[in-house]
Amino acid sequence: MNIRTQSIALRTILLKETLRFLRIWIQTILPPAITTALYFIIFGQLIGAQLGPVEGLSYTQYIAPGLIMMAVITNSYSNVVSSFFSSKFQRHIEEMLVSPLPNAIIVLGFVGGGVARGLAVGIVVTAISLFFADLHWQHPLVTFAVIALTSLLFALGGLINGIYAKSFDDISVIPTFVLTPLIYLGGIFYSIKMLPPFWQEVSLLNPILYMVNAFRHGILGVSDIDVRFAFAIILLFIAALFGYSLWLLHRGTGIRN
Repeated sequence: MNIRTQSIALRTILLKETLRFLRIWIQTILPPAITTALYFIIFGQLIGAQLGPVEGLSYTQYIAPGLIMMAVITNSYSNVVSSFFSSKFQRHIEEMLVSPLPNAIIVLGFVGGGVARGLAVGIVVTAISLFFADLHWQHPLVTFAVIALTSLLFALGGLINGIYAKSFDDISVIPTFVLTPLIYLGGIFYSIKMLPPFWQEVSLLNPILYMVNAFRHGILGVSDIDVRFAFAIILLFIAALFGYSLWLLHRGTGIRN
């Protein structure tokens, strides 16, 4: 299969995955906007009003980047895991695997749809955030790079979950028992400097902490960690998960058996 044919195939999968979530935008785009608004009202306005500044910023300002990142992570992940498992369930993915289409194109197509949804949700949630918090956009390039790479990372994670899932119940196990705790303990609602030394060290084992803080640095200019190290962590995870996804598709894991 030549490069032109591969590019057509990639665009086709991307278009299918993008239209898939846009057609049901009331279920895919609107809920994160409503949820984020509720977080701002409850945590930012009601609870945050009782708290002092964090890193020289109001509490509402401080949690805004984390809430945006949380929406991007969950939607990038859920879009790919549900789409890929549906393709398995309806046996569409088998047609792709027996075609001369490279596995890398399949991975990029599904993951690209997850990134598209993550960024779309990120834009909507950011617009909602502007009604509640004054965001300074200190480093726009860092902001965009972090949110795009994080969306890519968790779209890959969703793909791997979809590959292993054997039933619709399986696609909710990782988000419920792994992803959600990591997100809430990833520094969205607090600075790790507020924690005792032991728990600060434990928090450094959470990869989402680095993504949230790098994104917060891009918008507000404050961070609990070295942003360069955060980028290294994100890129390392992307490379590992992309390679693992290709290997799983090559073996036919969750499909042939």
